[in-house]
Amino acid sequence: MFCVAEKDLDKCKNCCICDEIVACSSIHVGYTDECIGCGACHFACPNEAISMKERAEGKEVKIKVDGENFSVPERITVRKALELLGYEFSKFPREGDIFAPCEVGGCCSCAVEVNGEIKPSCVTGIKEGIEVTTELSKDYTPKRLVHAWMGHSVGGVGTPWYLKRTHGYIEAAVFACGCNLRCPQCQNWTTTYCGKEIALTPKEAAVFMTDTRRRCRVDRMAISGGESTLNRPWLVRYIQELRKLNTDEKARFHVDTNASILTKDYIDELVEAGMTDMGPDLKGLHIETFMKITGLKDRDLAKKYYKTSWEAAKYL
Repeated sequence: MFCVAEKDLDKCKNCCICDEIVACSSIHVGYTDECIGCGACHFACPNEAISMKERAEGKEVKIKVDGENFSVPERITVRKALELLGYEFSKFPREGDIFAPCEVGGCCSCAVEVNGEIKPSCVTGIKEGIEVTTELSKDYTPKRLVHAWMGHSVGGVGTPWYLKRTHGYIEAAVFACGCNLRCPQCQNWTTTYCGKEIALTPKEAAVFMTDTRRRCRVDRMAISGGESTLNRPWLVRYIQELRKLNTDEKARFHVDTNASILTKDYIDELVEAGMTDMGPDLKGLHIETFMKITGLKDRDLAKKYYKTSWEAAKYL
């Protein structure tokens, strides 16, 4: 099915969040002539004013994928084109050809090479004559969107309670864009659905965080989200780079996570990279509660996330 985003002006509150945070390929959200149907604005709208409507297939354009020539419908995402060509996308790691958990361009886990540039396939549009390479080179440096570097006076899930104070900062924090959950009560939805920040390398992000630590005069450096663990190669290297820049014994490297894809080997890799603290934000004791809180409709996927998060907590 091919879709286009439509805005319900009766529901729209003119908050402009869709235009400010969504990675839209069009002039503005709701301009249907250029919409590629990625759905990012639909996920992001806090007033449920944007819906995805079915549209006609339209004419085809020629593209090249992994060295082969194909014809695909115009005004669709690279992800949609790859799906039409038989590539499998998954929302759980290592279950398909490409892991695509956030669907808004925030985590960059679904990145492919488009005309020599690394782009998130979920929000990048197809154009006549483009060349797509799905397997990135081994020396590729991962990137993802992270923002809002700040001193934090409250802390996160993994911040020990005894550090909480009535005033002053207790850690430096940054937030990773994109999330694999759709919690209707999300407190960080401008991060969860953000696709407009500049993607950073792990080293670039580590430099920003180290500077934030020094300005805030704290020892703890936290990353939260959205969901910080979605882009595994990026997060592991980010922690490694942080440790290189912060060699003192007081330095603490803290990861907050919904733990939904946090397998034992992933935890081990983060610890080996230098992570000292982790806070798994468990969403529910029972699967029904978990699905209600996370907004997930796919019960099988919810079960995987639910089971993985509780096993991660036990392992930690």
